[in-house]
Amino acid sequence: MPPTHLTPAKPDAVGPAVAPVEAVAPLMRGITVLLRLTEAGGTSSLSALEKATGLARSTVDRIAATLARMGYVRLDGRDAVLTPRLMELGNAYLAALRLPRLLDGRADALADELDESVSLAVGDRDGIRFIHQATRRRAMSLSFRIGDLLPAERTAPGPLFATEWTDEDWTRWRERRAADPGDHGFPAVPPREHPTGDGEFEGFEERTREAAARGWALDDQLIEPGLVAVSVPVRDRGGRIACVVSVVSHTSRHTAGSLRDTLLPRLRATVRAMERDLRDAPAQQPATPAVPAGLATWTGASKQELGREFIESLARGLTVITAFGDGRAELTLTEVAQATGLARATARRALITLEHLGQVAAQGRTFTLTPRVLALGFPPLSRTTLPQIAAPHLAELADRLHDSASLAVLVGDEIQYTARVATSRIMSVNITAGTRFPAYATSLGRVMLAGLAAAERGPFLTGLHALTPHTVTDPDALTAVLDRVRETGYALVDGELEEGLRSIAVPVRDRTGQVVAAVNVAMHSSRRTVEQCVGEVLPELATTAGRIEGDLRVAGRFARVPVA
Repeated sequence: MPPTHLTPAKPDAVGPAVAPVEAVAPLMRGITVLLRLTEAGGTSSLSALEKATGLARSTVDRIAATLARMGYVRLDGRDAVLTPRLMELGNAYLAALRLPRLLDGRADALADELDESVSLAVGDRDGIRFIHQATRRRAMSLSFRIGDLLPAERTAPGPLFATEWTDEDWTRWRERRAADPGDHGFPAVPPREHPTGDGEFEGFEERTREAAARGWALDDQLIEPGLVAVSVPVRDRGGRIACVVSVVSHTSRHTAGSLRDTLLPRLRATVRAMERDLRDAPAQQPATPAVPAGLATWTGASKQELGREFIESLARGLTVITAFGDGRAELTLTEVAQATGLARATARRALITLEHLGQVAAQGRTFTLTPRVLALGFPPLSRTTLPQIAAPHLAELADRLHDSASLAVLVGDEIQYTARVATSRIMSVNITAGTRFPAYATSLGRVMLAGLAAAERGPFLTGLHALTPHTVTDPDALTAVLDRVRETGYALVDGELEEGLRSIAVPVRDRTGQVVAAVNVAMHSSRRTVEQCVGEVLPELATTAGRIEGDLRVAGRFARVPVA
């Protein structure tokens, strides 16, 4: 099997290295499972994980059970599926790094101005890893994701980062290229069909010298035919490269030369503005740890409930990663222990293990997260949509209530169903994803309309027509209904869209508090009374919406979550 960059190893090693005596073996195994799941696109059968990791099936089962308990994995039959909550690990790194929060607005504005994809990348050993993507929606669009790792020599940012490499870094790069000439250790890029020889070593060194002299670098179809990019480094206050900004296009739109001639000046202007932002950014103030101090109590309760199926050392070790974040970029051992509620000895062993795996770097008495934390599920999860987030929660809701559950968004003056779980009944509500209905006559539409400011509702209150004898069509009456929905937090529609159809809905809000979608439960009116809908269904519906919102907050912290 070809070597892989994702195989747990010391940061200064090419392949697997002997673990320190104090390393926590269950934590190492758990991270290996997460890495293999990430490589598999976020979903894998437990038997496939057994083969991919070389671990015993009983060990894989216990790891999966522990990760499921933490909310990082969902067990779907014989499959393990990564969940959005796992992104809190990568979020911890990105929050501590600060670069996405400080620079992503300018990257997005540049992408809009140029109508080309723009990315931010950091160096990760002898590779580059993306920390932000502003992509264009086209038939031929950029498929790289936040967290993807690329070999430095096949990118435009690579030579720029290599200008700061030490002799040890160059030696490691040569050893990696010799051991993996096909780039099989980089799942995000297509393997080389015809690996090159020593000439590539000299070619990359020459590109690095040119990048040092020019202050920018080009990728002329190095990753794959047709893909071109131009990159410029963003330097911190000390003059070192903090990240690299790239404009990426396709040869149907630009050659490498036209990228350089037409887009490089605008890219350089944006980089200058980014460097001003870095210089002017206030120093980080120490923040209160986000990790609850009750971790020991939680892990103890989980152990008592699941028995040997729950691996406490794995749960505690992963929680150490979330001790970092905003205002917590560098932490001492004592601070990690205080943030997690772990004993110093336990926190120390976890940090030793994470350093061995390359997730943490030690600098004197302090520890920092490395870009490799993003390899723990972030790439596939960074492209998660709201319907994908909602689907398992809707399935659980439908299973509990034995009625259909749906997610919808507002499209013009209509709602569009984007996710739906139906129940098996002789008489059921027959609606499929993609179906549209007038917003004013549905519970889903009304909770979304109620989320609008009063001045924004105007276009939705005109031209109303009755769909049944019960449909509210008077603008003043509908305004009063929407005001009540806004106050109570739910909408119940009884026979207004179709005779005999009763539904109740609640809003789904993003991390800013804006209503972006709605979830409902629909049934025939003979199933439950209005009072039963409010007393029995509404609490379950609100709980489901809360869980969807929780996942959406995590997933949307540094990545865009499409609502449809």
